[in-house]
Amino acid sequence: MAEEQRDLTVYFDGSCPLCRAEIGHYQRQCGAERIDFVDVSDASVAIAADLDRTAAMARFHVREADGRLHSGVDAFARIWQRLPSWRWAAAVARVPGVTPVLELAYRGFLPLRPAMSRAAGRIKRWRNRSPA
Repeated sequence: MAEEQRDLTVYFDGSCPLCRAEIGHYQRQCGAERIDFVDVSDASVAIAADLDRTAAMARFHVREADGRLHSGVDAFARIWQRLPSWRWAAAVARVPGVTPVLELAYRGFLPLRPAMSRAAGRIKRWRNRSPA
Protein backbone atom coordinates (compact mmCIF):
# COMPACT_ATOMS: atom_id res chain seq x y z
CA MET A 1 0.00 0.00 0.00
CA ALA A 2 1.39 3.41 -0.93
CA GLU A 3 2.09 5.93 1.78
CA GLU A 4 -0.66 8.54 2.04
CA GLN A 5 0.17 12.01 0.78
CA ARG A 6 0.93 14.40 3.60
CA ASP A 7 -1.21 17.48 3.13
CA LEU A 8 -0.35 19.55 6.19
CA THR A 9 2.91 20.61 7.80
CA VAL A 10 2.80 21.48 11.49
CA TYR A 11 5.52 23.72 12.90
CA PHE A 12 5.87 23.28 16.66
CA ASP A 13 8.27 24.22 19.46
CA GLY A 14 9.78 20.91 20.50
CA SER A 15 11.68 22.59 23.34
CA CYS A 16 8.34 23.25 25.07
CA PRO A 17 7.08 20.31 27.19
CA LEU A 18 3.46 21.42 26.75
CA CYS A 19 3.86 21.66 22.99
CA ARG A 20 5.60 18.28 22.80
CA ALA A 21 2.80 16.67 24.83
CA GLU A 22 0.08 18.14 22.63
CA ILE A 23 1.86 17.27 19.40
CA GLY A 24 2.57 13.77 20.73
CA HIS A 25 -1.14 13.36 21.33
CA TYR A 26 -1.94 14.47 17.79
CA GLN A 27 0.76 12.18 16.35
CA ARG A 28 -0.90 9.15 17.95
CA GLN A 29 -4.29 9.90 16.39
CA CYS A 30 -5.79 8.22 13.36
CA GLY A 31 -5.17 10.57 10.43
CA ALA A 32 -1.81 11.82 11.73
CA GLU A 33 -0.04 9.95 8.95
CA ARG A 34 -1.26 12.72 6.63
CA ILE A 35 0.54 15.37 8.71
CA ASP A 36 4.24 16.27 8.70
CA PHE A 37 5.34 17.45 12.15
CA VAL A 38 8.38 19.77 12.15
CA ASP A 39 10.19 20.63 15.38
CA VAL A 40 11.30 24.22 14.80
CA SER A 41 13.40 24.25 17.98
CA ASP A 42 15.90 22.04 16.13
CA ALA A 43 18.25 24.56 14.50
CA SER A 44 19.28 21.99 11.87
CA VAL A 45 15.71 21.81 10.54
CA ALA A 46 15.02 24.04 7.56
CA ILE A 47 11.92 26.22 7.75
CA ALA A 48 10.28 27.91 4.79
CA ALA A 49 11.50 31.39 3.84
CA ASP A 50 8.20 33.03 4.78
CA LEU A 51 8.31 31.77 8.39
CA ASP A 52 11.27 32.58 10.57
CA ARG A 53 12.24 30.33 13.48
CA THR A 54 11.49 32.95 16.15
CA ALA A 55 7.94 33.45 14.88
CA ALA A 56 7.46 29.69 14.49
CA MET A 57 8.51 29.10 18.10
CA ALA A 58 6.41 31.93 19.49
CA ARG A 59 3.11 30.97 17.89
CA PHE A 60 1.64 27.79 16.41
CA HIS A 61 1.76 27.54 12.59
CA VAL A 62 0.71 25.04 9.92
CA ARG A 63 1.10 25.01 6.16
CA GLU A 64 -1.43 23.53 3.76
CA ALA A 65 -0.23 21.47 0.78
CA ASP A 66 -1.07 24.44 -1.46
CA GLY A 67 1.39 26.62 0.49
CA ARG A 68 -1.07 28.65 2.57
CA LEU A 69 0.30 29.38 6.05
CA HIS A 70 -2.06 29.54 9.06
CA SER A 71 -1.35 30.42 12.67
CA GLY A 72 -3.01 30.35 16.07
CA VAL A 73 -6.49 28.88 16.39
CA ASP A 74 -6.86 28.75 12.61
CA ALA A 75 -3.80 26.47 12.54
CA PHE A 76 -5.20 24.22 15.27
CA ALA A 77 -8.49 23.94 13.37
CA ARG A 78 -6.56 22.73 10.30
CA ILE A 79 -5.13 19.88 12.36
CA TRP A 80 -8.49 19.07 13.92
CA GLN A 81 -10.07 18.80 10.45
CA ARG A 82 -7.66 16.00 9.57
CA LEU A 83 -7.98 13.94 12.74
CA PRO A 84 -11.28 12.06 12.91
CA SER A 85 -11.39 12.12 16.71
CA TRP A 86 -10.96 15.92 16.66
CA ARG A 87 -13.35 16.84 13.85
CA TRP A 88 -15.91 17.90 16.45
CA ALA A 89 -13.49 20.65 17.56
CA ALA A 90 -13.02 21.80 13.97
CA ALA A 91 -16.81 21.98 13.63
CA VAL A 92 -17.06 24.07 16.81
CA ALA A 93 -14.35 26.40 15.52
CA ARG A 94 -16.39 26.96 12.33
CA VAL A 95 -19.43 28.22 14.28
CA PRO A 96 -19.70 31.97 13.62
CA GLY A 97 -18.08 33.95 16.40
CA VAL A 98 -16.28 31.01 18.02
CA THR A 99 -12.90 31.35 16.29
CA PRO A 100 -12.34 34.97 17.45
CA VAL A 101 -13.11 33.95 21.04
CA LEU A 102 -10.76 30.95 20.84
CA GLU A 103 -8.07 33.16 19.26
CA LEU A 104 -8.42 35.66 22.10
CA ALA A 105 -8.01 32.83 24.62
CA TYR A 106 -4.97 31.52 22.71
CA ARG A 107 -3.37 34.98 22.73
CA GLY A 108 -4.03 35.16 26.46
CA PHE A 109 -2.35 31.78 26.92
CA LEU A 110 0.81 32.65 24.96
CA PRO A 111 2.39 34.90 27.63
CA LEU A 112 1.68 32.19 30.23
CA ARG A 113 3.17 29.38 28.14
CA PRO A 114 6.81 29.75 29.27
CA ALA A 115 5.91 29.47 32.97
CA MET A 116 3.45 26.64 32.32
CA SER A 117 6.05 24.87 30.20
CA ARG A 118 8.67 25.11 32.96
CA ALA A 119 6.15 23.75 35.47
CA ALA A 120 5.23 20.89 33.14
CA GLY A 121 8.93 20.06 32.72
CA ARG A 122 9.45 20.01 36.49
CA ILE A 123 6.42 17.78 37.00
CA LYS A 124 7.63 15.36 34.34
CA ARG A 125 11.11 15.21 35.87
CA TRP A 126 9.59 14.66 39.32
CA ARG A 127 7.40 11.81 38.03
CA ASN A 128 10.34 10.20 36.24
CA ARG A 129 12.79 10.40 39.11
CA SER A 130 14.17 7.16 40.44
CA PRO A 131 13.17 6.05 43.93
CA ALA A 132 15.96 6.66 46.42
